[in-house]
Amino acid sequence: MGCGCVILTAIAVIFILKFVNKIKRFFKIPTVPYLEETWWGPRDKSEEDTSIQPFTVKVPDEVITDLQQRLQNARSLTPPLEGIQQQYGINTNLLKKIVDFWRNEYNWKERETFLNKFPQFTVSVQGLRIHYIHVKPEKTDGLKVLPLLMLHGWPGSVREFYEIIPLLTKPQPGRNFVFEVIAPSLPGYGFSEAAVRPGLGAVQVAVLFKNFMNRLGFEKYYIQGGDWGAVIIQHMATLFPEKILGLHSNMCFINTLMSNIKLFLFSFYPTLIVKQEHVHKVYPMSSKFAQRLLESGYMHLQATKPDTVGVALNDSPIGLAAYILEKFITWTNPAWRDLEDGGLTKKYTYTNLLDNVMIYWVTNSITTSMRLYAETLNKNQTKLGVATIPTTVPTACARFTYDISYSPTALLKEKYKNIVYEADYDAGHFPAFEEPELLAKDIYQGIEKIELFHKNSDHLN
Repeated sequence: MGCGCVILTAIAVIFILKFVNKIKRFFKIPTVPYLEETWWGPRDKSEEDTSIQPFTVKVPDEVITDLQQRLQNARSLTPPLEGIQQQYGINTNLLKKIVDFWRNEYNWKERETFLNKFPQFTVSVQGLRIHYIHVKPEKTDGLKVLPLLMLHGWPGSVREFYEIIPLLTKPQPGRNFVFEVIAPSLPGYGFSEAAVRPGLGAVQVAVLFKNFMNRLGFEKYYIQGGDWGAVIIQHMATLFPEKILGLHSNMCFINTLMSNIKLFLFSFYPTLIVKQEHVHKVYPMSSKFAQRLLESGYMHLQATKPDTVGVALNDSPIGLAAYILEKFITWTNPAWRDLEDGGLTKKYTYTNLLDNVMIYWVTNSITTSMRLYAETLNKNQTKLGVATIPTTVPTACARFTYDISYSPTALLKEKYKNIVYEADYDAGHFPAFEEPELLAKDIYQGIEKIELFHKNSDHLN
């Protein structure tokens, strides 16, 4: 088949799919009233305390004593193969260094004080007691204060936001707004309660966080997230556009049949869908698929058997650390799998990384956190159709070269109809943790563009 035929076939397929999608969307308007009433918690509805309560991280001494004993009495680690760095998963020579640091230098009482540096609270929503950080700017004279809901993902936690929160709540020269940050732990993560019945997938979590913000008294607000946070805020923008002032995502993505067909068809002429300087981030598809396959084994486990793997990770702190920290190696930069030290101290410190591991350990929440995969990657969630419905909420996208996937703007516009700002950076999957100053600057720039979008829209109306 000649190039001309390929192009004509591609165009024909795209137009047919667009027509089919339009027909489907006409009949596929999202309705979620039954989701609003779903009760996820262990208590009866009549027993729900809807008051906002102060929260302090305070772990019983016996939990830390037990941890130290487990670290001290752990079995010997299996030596790595000769000439292998992180290609088989985290290298046990590196893991041994981290565990020695954990055992001898990491001080939980000091870190507990650090984790309590921001005001924290809990509030019950749909039966679950949700933990959250709430930081208001100290100086607001002449400034517009914008509420910003920030959502983390897996294997992260609110710990990812500790370096970026002070940057977002501090007035910036030349800007007429500053943020009030609300950063909750996802249900079943860290200090937030987990569902006691099945069905709490990403769509349902989006509903829960809309109700959470209502409970806190916010009628309209901005949303920001990466990883699962990016999925959840995408759903929030789709389902509740009247609530969302704007969306900033450090993982804007689309993964539909239409988008994947387009990616394949445009592989013959990549620059028709992606800028020349970004072609290597999308193509060749074979190598990108191989990379994704290499990094997605955990996903299949967690989407099918989270409780089984959770038993092992809940019982062994070293196993938990290995499972989590390996992601901070290859998801920050896949080239780090070829480094003896995994590159970890290039962007992080052992202390900061162990803070995140400790939040999972002391709350016994690794199993419940992984269930989000099983509750989302299934037919019941897919048939809701929320992921395929476009949103008109103004959107700012920060894309990172070493993130799990890279979606060209031409595809993103199928989902995000009003992309008002986008930027590309050479960083990885955890930008709030890895490059807080860079991400904070981008959030300011993106939401400044969204504010201008609203101003222009109001003027036209």
